[in-house]
Amino acid sequence: MSGRRARVEQALRDALAEMIDREIKDPRVRGAGLVTVQRVELTADLSVARVYVSVFGGEAVGRRAVAGLAAAAGFLRGPLGRRLNLQKPPELRFVHDQSPEMAQRLANVIREDEAKAAVAGGAVGVAFVDDDGEEETGAAEQGETGTGTVSQEETDGGGEGT
Repeated sequence: MSGRRARVEQALRDALAEMIDREIKDPRVRGAGLVTVQRVELTADLSVARVYVSVFGGEAVGRRAVAGLAAAAGFLRGPLGRRLNLQKPPELRFVHDQSPEMAQRLANVIREDEAKAAVAGGAVGVAFVDDDGEEETGAAEQGETGTGTVSQEETDGGGEGT
C-alpha cells in the first residue's frame, strides 16, 4: 500500500468519524446510538472509499444507520474534500462492519465454556499427552512435541503391519 493512500485513508477515517458525530442529522443515524468508523479502504486511484462502520444496537439498527449514511454520502463528500484539501474527494460507500459484534459473541462463547469447565471441575484448555507419556493441560510449548501432530508411528504402535 502506498504511503499517500494510507495517509488519506487515516485522514478520511478521522474526518468522517467527526462529521458523522456532529453534522449528520438523519434520524436513522442519530437513532442508532453509537456509530463508529472502523476503517476506510481506498481504491488504487483514490476515487472510491469503502467506509466500514460498526453500529452498537443490532443488525436491523445497523442496516438502517448504513442506509442513512449512504443517503448522506453526497452531503459528506464536498465538506470532506475541502477539509482534507482533496481536489476530487472519493465517492463514499458505507458498509456495515460486523467484526466488533462477532468478537463480542466469540468472547461470550469462550466465557460460557470456561464457566462450564469450572463447574464440571475440569481444567480450561486442551489435554494432551507429551513425549514422556504424561498427560498435560494447555498448549504445547514450541519444540516440546515437534509439530504438535501425532505421527503414524505413534498411532499404530510402531508403524509395523501397515
